[in-house]
Amino acid sequence: MSTTDTGAPAAAGAGTSPLDRLEALAALEHHFAVAVTTNADATPQVAVVNIGVVSDPATSEPRLGFVARQGAKLANLRQRPRATIVVRAGWEWIAASGPVTLAGPDDPAPGVDQDALVALLRDIFHAAGGHHPNLDWGASAVQVSSP
Repeated sequence: MSTTDTGAPAAAGAGTSPLDRLEALAALEHHFAVAVTTNADATPQVAVVNIGVVSDPATSEPRLGFVARQGAKLANLRQRPRATIVVRAGWEWIAASGPVTLAGPDDPAPGVDQDALVALLRDIFHAAGGHHPNLDWGASAVQVSSP
């Protein structure tokens, strides 16, 4: 994952990793972020999502994740598996871009069985500041990974 920012936000703590800074800044704004994927015609598809940092179920490395329902984001990511995430709080911002890994009912991921998938979706919801009473609605987890 590559990051671009306007400098380490004071609230996020200087000297921390870009992923730590991104997570800290997102927490200031209810974990809202802008996700940018690429449409088939090369135009950007932009959506507001809730993000959180979770452990990759295959490697245990920290990853930026969000949960997406069926729609343009998932269709784009299945065809062009890269995304940019932008987080803003006040006058501070940070962006992360990189390849993505999909995991969901329609997007099997190596090493992620059904129980691990439910746990991953729950972990992402919790990391993004929320809770969901029923994770059986066909969402897919999206993780922006290191290249």
